[in-house]
Amino acid sequence: MTVVVVAAIAFFVYRLKPAAPSVDRATVWTDTVKRGSFERQVRGPGTLVPREDSIQLIPAQTDATVVHIRVLPGTQVTPDTILMDLADPQLQQQLLSAEQALKGAKADYKALQATLQSTLMDKKATAAQVNSDFTQDQLQAQTDKKLFELGVVSGLVANASKNKADQLTAQREISEQQLDVNTKAIEVQLASSQAKVDQAQALYDLYKKQEDELQVRAGISGVLSTLATPVTVGQHVTAGTSVAEVVQPAKLKAALNIAETQAHDIAIGQPAEVDTHNGIVKGHVTRIDPSVLNGTRVVDVTLEGPLPAGAVPQLSVDGTVDLDRLNDVLYVGRPAFGNENSTISLFKLGQDGKTAVRVPVKVGRASVNVIQVIEGLQAGDTVILSDMSRQDAVDRIRLE
Repeated sequence: MTVVVVAAIAFFVYRLKPAAPSVDRATVWTDTVKRGSFERQVRGPGTLVPREDSIQLIPAQTDATVVHIRVLPGTQVTPDTILMDLADPQLQQQLLSAEQALKGAKADYKALQATLQSTLMDKKATAAQVNSDFTQDQLQAQTDKKLFELGVVSGLVANASKNKADQLTAQREISEQQLDVNTKAIEVQLASSQAKVDQAQALYDLYKKQEDELQVRAGISGVLSTLATPVTVGQHVTAGTSVAEVVQPAKLKAALNIAETQAHDIAIGQPAEVDTHNGIVKGHVTRIDPSVLNGTRVVDVTLEGPLPAGAVPQLSVDGTVDLDRLNDVLYVGRPAFGNENSTISLFKLGQDGKTAVRVPVKVGRASVNVIQVIEGLQAGDTVILSDMSRQDAVDRIRLE
């Protein structure tokens, strides 16, 4: 009889399920399922970077050598601040030659102008004499005609006066035409000479401007930035090489690194907030990088309003982008593990608050801190959101 009792007890004990493991209540994070509305957001770290319209890259205008650096990166500058001095001996020689060529062209123009004016004056004097003779002979011809009509002079004298007047009329017309042609010819010759002066002036102005730009100025108000390849004294730079960069610190944007799995819902124009750790600045999305790097996409946020003190390029920030708003839905705090639009398992607390059982939960769209509940939970249910991977082998736990 004793053997039978012992065997029965052993069989009963064997059939008992193992006790649920206990978990310290203070180590788990719980939340209660709610019904209502929530803002869908994505968040990511980033840095403040200059906007494209706030950067002034200053290139060398000629091949030159850096001889003096006057201002170091981080210095506040104005448009006329001289950042560095360059030297180009070849440019100095070109400027001197251009200056001499300009003086020669101007002297040639003045000499030609004097010669042509002298010739023109001679032509005008000749024309004036012809015109005077024409006027006198016209009067004489009219007088002889009247005297002929009165019978004072013969017809031969009257005809001679008329012929002479007619001849001077032709000479006067020819003289006037020659004067007009000569005047136009002078204009053409002076224009050609002036073109040479203008060409010499343009070349001189170019070299003079390049000489002036050997003193590299900021061009805008801002802060001198550090180039990717800093320029040093004694370095030879070629024309077009960037020798300085000035940034306007008030024109910064945030470049946020958003996980590629969360970036697909971001759109241009969506509102955003950027935490500079010394204040929060509102903004909006202006660009989404189409490429993925290290699992993230860069999202540019243009900032609105004044920046807080200490906001400088390359400052680390945190940004939040508002995607949309979900109304009249079940939602709960976002679990440690669980992606959007998937089925996950969570431990739901019993009514006594001391036990929890594993339940499958279908979730929908998520925000930074909350996620939509589609199936598996009801409003008022309390679930554990902490990482419970150590209890993957059990479906029931005790909270102590």
